[in-house]
Amino acid sequence: MIADTEALSALCERLSHADFITVDTEFMREKTYYPQLCLVQVAGPDEARAIDPLAPGIDLAPLLDLLANPRVLKVFHAARQDIEIFLHMTGKVPNPVFDTQIAAMVCGFGDAVSYETLASQLARARIDKSMRFTDWSVRPLSEKQIQYALADVTHLRIAYEKLVRKLEKNGRLEWLSEEMTELNHPGTYRVLPEDAWKRLKPRSSSAKFLNVLKELAAWREREAQERDLPRQRVVRDETLTEIAAHHPATVADLGRTRGLGKGQVEGKMGQAMLDAVRRGLDLPDDQAPILPDRVDLPRGLAPVVELLKVLLKMKCDEHGVAQKLVANTADIEAIAIDDNATVAALHGWRRELFGDDALKLKHGRLGLGFCTDGRRLRLVPIEPVEPTAIPALAVAEVE
Repeated sequence: MIADTEALSALCERLSHADFITVDTEFMREKTYYPQLCLVQVAGPDEARAIDPLAPGIDLAPLLDLLANPRVLKVFHAARQDIEIFLHMTGKVPNPVFDTQIAAMVCGFGDAVSYETLASQLARARIDKSMRFTDWSVRPLSEKQIQYALADVTHLRIAYEKLVRKLEKNGRLEWLSEEMTELNHPGTYRVLPEDAWKRLKPRSSSAKFLNVLKELAAWREREAQERDLPRQRVVRDETLTEIAAHHPATVADLGRTRGLGKGQVEGKMGQAMLDAVRRGLDLPDDQAPILPDRVDLPRGLAPVVELLKVLLKMKCDEHGVAQKLVANTADIEAIAIDDNATVAALHGWRRELFGDDALKLKHGRLGLGFCTDGRRLRLVPIEPVEPTAIPALAVAEVE
């Protein structure tokens, strides 16, 4: 456990010569908007240490410099929340980074594989999760807590090395680099107040409702950020939606909203909400937020979507890739409607793995056939024929 700047500087100097380090954090967020960093675990080739960011007088600058060092790869598992913490502290994303959860999806370990699963299958380690709900802000930490935390970076070294070898063997390192681009972008982690309404997933398309909801959500986001409080502790989602639906004009009207206390209604917060309502009502209808288009499948395309889902599962099983990484239901529906749909599945390696065959299947140039054992599917090329002669579903028995 490192609790002083001198020891931290010495550690970071040693790790700065490593090709990669593994990193994990423990944090609390139940009572704050921003995650509160309570512990950082790092490991190099020969050592692993827990760093106490709550230690009196400690300066984390050496650690932050190490995370920004372009010569040292930073390996995380399910990196987003960890990266968000460091982005909030420094305004920069650690770089370069490698996420073993995403790498595992590329290597066929399934969707959003857990660290426990990865450690078990690749490092033959059993992770004790009995400390999962520890309050990491309480000091002193026990030796058991520290060892539990360090296990999240020690076994990660082995998992990373085996995943890289697997990616090199199957030629998929480039696939992973595409996924890392999103992790490296600061915009992935920042919520702009003007976009906060999207989290509420409104169903009404009323321009007045959407304008008011947008203003209310933006106000709440700024309030939560300034006060460092969870959004729901400021005002609950359903309360914002109700206010947007009824757009109260007075304190008395606002007081009838379920979920608001008298202190909230009659104080500064109540006035701020009424001001947000007025701003929303003053906006012209043509400035209302635009809801994502709801895809209504044309009649007859539902079976096509189901057939494409079967193809996706078949292809991902064959190539050992998580389905979630290739396409989701919305992507498949878009492909069923439009050959040039703007979805990732029709670009890059995803198109090679799935997209091209999806279009061929859709247009009757491929069929799905059962092997003679009746347990496996394979693709069956179909010779072009007149449209009227194309069967609705091509099923063939093949050797």
